[in-house]
Amino acid sequence: MIAVLRHLVYSVKLPKQTILSYSSDNQSQNTEFEDIEQCSEEYDRIFAAKIEEKSDIEATWAGKWKPAGLESKKVLSIHNLQCHSAIFTKMLLNDKLLNAVSELIDSPNVVLHHTKAHIKPPEIGSPFPSHQDYHYFPFKDDSMVAVFIHLDDSDPENGGLAVFPGSHKLGPLENKSDVPTHFYVDQEKFPLKNAVPVYARKGQIVIFSYLLVHASYPNVSNRNRRMLLFQMMSADDKPLTNAHKSPCRDMVLRGINKNRDADHNKRHEKE
Repeated sequence: MIAVLRHLVYSVKLPKQTILSYSSDNQSQNTEFEDIEQCSEEYDRIFAAKIEEKSDIEATWAGKWKPAGLESKKVLSIHNLQCHSAIFTKMLLNDKLLNAVSELIDSPNVVLHHTKAHIKPPEIGSPFPSHQDYHYFPFKDDSMVAVFIHLDDSDPENGGLAVFPGSHKLGPLENKSDVPTHFYVDQEKFPLKNAVPVYARKGQIVIFSYLLVHASYPNVSNRNRRMLLFQMMSADDKPLTNAHKSPCRDMVLRGINKNRDADHNKRHEKE
């Protein structure tokens, strides 16, 4: 797995108390991190509470890309986990994780874009089409990366991640979606069957560019597939559209944000 992921951008292994990070020159280092079990328990508590409250957390991907029978499939999703529990804020501020992100985006100044969590339930977890995150929130310098944290052992059978190594080098691709809410690339050029599956153990992290074409499999197993995603970028990068204004967007995780507006008359305005 490491050999493949080195071609994506970066990979990080997080077995409980340790991150083992691999850079493009194949160097590695051990670093401390929060116990993944604490994150996992709080994650489950939040989802259970929102399900009991009957919150609308169904998030199956819309559009005509869907294969037959997808109507019965499900993905449960909650965004902005750091607004629900402090453990996720602590994870966002982990020094060793931010060292890796800072190195990748080549900037000492790292800001948050958003966080989210997905659960693919056993046997009915929906696949995701091949897509680039870029189309949801394009930025001028394309500095954004996804920090993909596996909270369960993951493989194609339980709906794991699938990637097209090197596709981030193609730049932004044409959006082929027929709906305004969800985006995806040409499914004939990037079919799921041609993607490289990511086999990951609970606690392993993959970091990749938001230009990387990626997808995920349906969950046909009797196991959950839980994931947590942090999207981060350089504080110096600028959005190309006025979209996806998540809570805590532009929160400074490392360094400074010299572009942050301090105009007193705009202090209550939403950007």
